[in-house]
Amino acid sequence: MVMSRLAWLAAGCALALMTGAVGVASPAQEATAPRTPPAGATCSKAWVGREAEFEEYLRTAPIARTEEIGIGVTRPKRVEFAAGGLARRAAWKPLKPGMHQGYWDSYKSEIAAYELDKMLGMGMVPPAVERRIDSELGAIVLWVEDVTAWKLDKPVQGPDPVAWNRQVVSMKMFDGLIANVDRNQGNLIYDREYHLILIDHSRAFTTKKELVAQPTRYYKALWEKMAALTAAQLAPLEPIIGKREVAAVLARRDRMAQEIQKLETQKGVAAFIP
Repeated sequence: MVMSRLAWLAAGCALALMTGAVGVASPAQEATAPRTPPAGATCSKAWVGREAEFEEYLRTAPIARTEEIGIGVTRPKRVEFAAGGLARRAAWKPLKPGMHQGYWDSYKSEIAAYELDKMLGMGMVPPAVERRIDSELGAIVLWVEDVTAWKLDKPVQGPDPVAWNRQVVSMKMFDGLIANVDRNQGNLIYDREYHLILIDHSRAFTTKKELVAQPTRYYKALWEKMAALTAAQLAPLEPIIGKREVAAVLARRDRMAQEIQKLETQKGVAAFIP
């Protein structure tokens, strides 16, 4: 029996998932790529398979201190939990829904991105829940430890371009589905096993129906899950982001289906990454 991708990650993240340079590797690259993870590789996706436990910890764990991060246009803060707990730190984003510097931003979108990631079984977005700190309501997001930021001037190199392709394409598909207009090198990180981790989604989940990201290939397993999404399944997102915003997710999914149909006509089975 073939394990699902999420179950595979929950088994311990023992194997590397990605990478080559930014983009999708050619068949020649896939055929010759080394398959061995780097020495001392460690998975930073500690929450996979323990989502409920981490969510509860983020909601209730005592906070030892809060500090300014000093980066990011939305000015998030970093909180540090008392020693010995499930997690060391988290990002604190009390960004109220509204226009900020010409963009619609909301802390609620951070939570919705995590919840949708769970529905799709991606395991790429760290846990995010709503919490009140010092009378402010916002999103508290697990701070993923022991990771490296993506740098455009130093393309990521790793052991498995096949798995890297799946992650990059999954990222683009997810961004298209949630209308994330703010994917950049500042919110792309990866761990020592080359697991791509997606953060900062405050500008996503608008009512925009156009696709902001259109891959030239699609990951078949993820597309099947996206294609199966229904209004009833997405209903839990309505109290978070709104009914119109949830309807827009389905509208963008339908646009994606149209794009995939065009690609299949042009490329046949090559339109999909298996």
